[in-house]
Amino acid sequence: MGCYNFMAFQESRLRQRIRNNQHMPLPLSNFLSALMIFGLFHLDCQVLAQSPKEITNSIGMKLVLIPKGTFMMGSPKSEKGRQENESLHEVTISKDYYLGVYEVTQAQYEKVMGRNPSHFKGDIVDGLNADLPVEQVSWEAAVEFCKKLSDLPEERKAGRVYRLPTEAQWEYACRAGSKTAYSFGESSELLGDYAWFNKNSGKNGDPFEKQTHPVGQKKPNAWRLYDMHGSVNEWCSDLYGDYPITPVRDPTGPSEGKSHVLRGGSWFLSGGYCTSASRGWAGPASWYFNLGFRVALSPSEIPKSPEESDGQASRAKEDR
Repeated sequence: MGCYNFMAFQESRLRQRIRNNQHMPLPLSNFLSALMIFGLFHLDCQVLAQSPKEITNSIGMKLVLIPKGTFMMGSPKSEKGRQENESLHEVTISKDYYLGVYEVTQAQYEKVMGRNPSHFKGDIVDGLNADLPVEQVSWEAAVEFCKKLSDLPEERKAGRVYRLPTEAQWEYACRAGSKTAYSFGESSELLGDYAWFNKNSGKNGDPFEKQTHPVGQKKPNAWRLYDMHGSVNEWCSDLYGDYPITPVRDPTGPSEGKSHVLRGGSWFLSGGYCTSASRGWAGPASWYFNLGFRVALSPSEIPKSPEESDGQASRAKEDR
């Protein structure tokens, strides 16, 4: 209906403009008008058919579409405070994917898992609970959450399969096109505008009562993702290991290891641990009051446009 109304309006304007030109024959006017209208109609409907930039799932979790691309992962040797495990290397993310706009909250976790393992619950943090990031979550528990969320009836019906992001996907999304130490720039002076970390996470400003805070209170990065710096350390799917030295495509980490990757720093740590490239790690069963996560939606499960679905169906028929 939106396409039809838009085109009726454009057709009226285009015909009037072309016919007002006394030097243009009417048949040519009609031809050009029809050609332009068809082009606008086709373009408008193509835009409407694209995957949505943001989706909200059955438990109210928002995910934003992250566009595929190539970036430099890690940090340059000139970056202040960098660690040796942040070797700079080229990474290509070959498919779009969805990533949680916010870290998983306590309310969302409890709705799926039936329990809330967090230390900083509502009775500790001014009666707030629902929008606090869930913490004291192990890697194993985070993976289980993704599986149970995927098994919810509405999520199964939508064909959504949730998982933890890979480490490369996490850093790519955190950087949001930036090449600096933080997504907002090189200096940590503005970190307090974007993150909860050890200098500003105190209860009512008390530096001795540090705690978590509700998600989404700080500024987002350029791709509308909140709390990628600070708040809680976020689990990634990868095992922890050394980076490759050559360009890679869609890396998933080493095949063997004892620990999994943690990213983003936390309310408990200093700003140097909250950079885009900073890496942490812990065993899969580890849980602390600064460990949480956000979810990703598998690239293969992104809703397809009608054109893509028809094309795949045609190819399938040809293969049979």
